[in-house]
Amino acid sequence: MATKRKSKGAYMISAVAEMYDIHPQTLRLYEREGLLLPSRSEGNTRLYTDEDLERLEFILNLARDLGVNIAGIAIVLQMRERMEEMNRQMQGFVDYLRTEMLGRMQQAQSQTAGLVPMPIPMPRPTMVAQRTTGTARPVPMQPAVLSGKSVAKGPKAK
Repeated sequence: MATKRKSKGAYMISAVAEMYDIHPQTLRLYEREGLLLPSRSEGNTRLYTDEDLERLEFILNLARDLGVNIAGIAIVLQMRERMEEMNRQMQGFVDYLRTEMLGRMQQAQSQTAGLVPMPIPMPRPTMVAQRTTGTARPVPMQPAVLSGKSVAKGPKAK
């Protein structure tokens, strides 16, 4: 439903009823059922804020467009409020995790700030002399089969 509001402020029941083409008794019914909670002036006149009008638009959408009755509207509004609360809680949890992780990362960085990185030793290939040419070249070593011997085998001589 398109917003029919022009400015911010508080609206009296007659103005709201006219803006949304509903009877003022309908607004009173929504208030009695707890669907709308307008504030009151010193003279006890109902005053609807922009937030009240947004909620009214949602209620009218459920009632007019989707055919939901008042009890159904109350359930939908309660579920919506619960979902918003759960969303706030999840966002708070995500914010907590983010803060905690950033703090731990900064702590880890400050602890390693004075350390000098050491190179990781790489395994060197084993040199095996070949008997035919007399030159040495790297040849991968193969461990002996599990026969109790720990002798490494080299390439076969020709």
